[in-house]
Amino acid sequence: MKFNILATLTLLASLFFTGSAVAENPDQVQQLLSTGECPGCNLKGADLSGAHLLGADLRNANLQGAILIEANLEGADLTGANLNGANLTQAFVTNASLNCANLNQVNLTAAKLYDTDVSGAVMNNMTLTNAEIFETGIGIGGSAEEFNFNVECRVES
Repeated sequence: MKFNILATLTLLASLFFTGSAVAENPDQVQQLLSTGECPGCNLKGADLSGAHLLGADLRNANLQGAILIEANLEGADLTGANLNGANLTQAFVTNASLNCANLNQVNLTAAKLYDTDVSGAVMNNMTLTNAEIFETGIGIGGSAEEFNFNVECRVES
């Protein structure tokens, strides 16, 4: 009887502690930091604070919940990337591509977004406190005629 209880508890504990949430792949984080190339990588929850990701290829990458505080994403290609819940506080995002990206619940507090392509991106519940946004299709109010909501999002790797 004790064996059955112990076996059941062990099984339940292993299921509980492994869970379905998958953290970032350390090898892929290193690949990104050393080469600037990581299309389709799993960087979920990765701490990339202060990272210099100039011109990085992050197409279709999973950056859900990633920490990109003070990261430099100048010229980065995040086409089709999942940034749901990512923290880009004080990040520098200029001449970047975020088209067809998931930007739901992204924190852009005090971030600088200049000349960034967000066409086709999903943007709900974003935090934009003190963000500087220029020549980028993120706006509050204004005419819906200014925006193209009919962007076809087919992202190639």
